[in-house]
Amino acid sequence: MSNVQIINTKALGPMISRVQTDAVLGICAQLKSMAAPLIPILHAVQEKVGFIPKEAVPLIARELNLSVAEVHGVVSFYHYFRQDSGGRHIVHLCRAEACQAVGAPGLEAHAKRTLGVDFHGTTRDGAIRLEPVYCLGNCALGPSIMIDHELHGRVSAERFDELMHDARATAAGTP
Repeated sequence: MSNVQIINTKALGPMISRVQTDAVLGICAQLKSMAAPLIPILHAVQEKVGFIPKEAVPLIARELNLSVAEVHGVVSFYHYFRQDSGGRHIVHLCRAEACQAVGAPGLEAHAKRTLGVDFHGTTRDGAIRLEPVYCLGNCALGPSIMIDHELHGRVSAERFDELMHDARATAAGTP
C-alpha cells in the first residue's frame, strides 16, 4: 500500500502567488528575530502585498513556530488587518465619541450613500474601500477620516466628496 497523499488543490481555493510568497518569506526572515515579531510582520506583509492573504497565514505560522490558529486569531482580531485586496485607497472613518458628537453619523451616512457601500465594502470601480475606525487621535478636529495614511479633520459632506474625487483620480492614474 502506498503512502502517497492526494490533495485536491481546487478545494484550497486561489493560491498565493510566487511573488506574494517570496514577499511574505522575506519579511519573516527580516523581522522574525525581533521580540514579539508577529504584529510587525503582519503590518509589513499588508504594506507590501496590500492585505494579509489567507494563504500567507500558514507560512507566517511556520516561520515563527506558531500555530495557524494563533496567527489567524491576531489577523481576525485586529480590524486594521485586511484579509482581501479591497480598494486601491482605504478610507477609515472615525466612529469614536468625539467625532460622533460633531457630526460623524451624518458623514458616515453620506459616505455610505455616495460610495454605494457599507463598512468593509469596496466601490464597484475598486478605487475605494470604506472602513470604520474607533479613534484616529484627531478628536479636536472631528469628524475625521484617514485616506491611506493621510489624516483629514473637520470633514464635511462636501469635503468628503472632494477627497473621494481626488482619491478616484489618483486610483485611475490621473493627477
